[in-house]
Amino acid sequence: MKGHHVAYIRVSSVDQNTDRQLVDVGIEFDETFTDRVSGKNRNRPALQECLRHVRKGDWLHVHSIDRLARNMVDLLDIVEEVTRRGVTLQFHKEKLTFTGEETPFQRLQLQMMGAFAEFERAMINERQREGIEAAKRKGKQIGAKPKLSPGQVEEIRALIAEGVSKKRLAEKYGVSRQTIYASLDR
Repeated sequence: MKGHHVAYIRVSSVDQNTDRQLVDVGIEFDETFTDRVSGKNRNRPALQECLRHVRKGDWLHVHSIDRLARNMVDLLDIVEEVTRRGVTLQFHKEKLTFTGEETPFQRLQLQMMGAFAEFERAMINERQREGIEAAKRKGKQIGAKPKLSPGQVEEIRALIAEGVSKKRLAEKYGVSRQTIYASLDR
């Protein structure tokens, strides 16, 4: 039996477009698995399904190394796992193919490209932290705005002291009980 050509596509968020990945590669895919989540770890539904799906003789096609994994451990584990099972893994952007019989140079290339993907993720996280800190220094609201004003929280504290239930207060203020509890912790 001829192996199947399986595509794995990943973007980091729901609003990103997958159209640029694995286009014009001249292959008709038998199955395509698409994740719209971060590649920070292996806990991705489509990736897990894809890894369960591929069989000996199949080809797993990925646009680029950073689409498969954003850290070295996951990358090397996934490559080892699929090639050990007789699946050929092809990264189209880097023009790298892995079968489990790689030369030391091919393994070095994989590790270097994986290190760049991991470094890029670390830089993204650092820029995000810097942006959040700069916004905080400027007094910008970070995260969701509080559902209750400071005055409402004080009213709620007083009503609780009088014995009014949190459930009733949640109904009165149009919020969940969890919001009541969270506002009391501030």
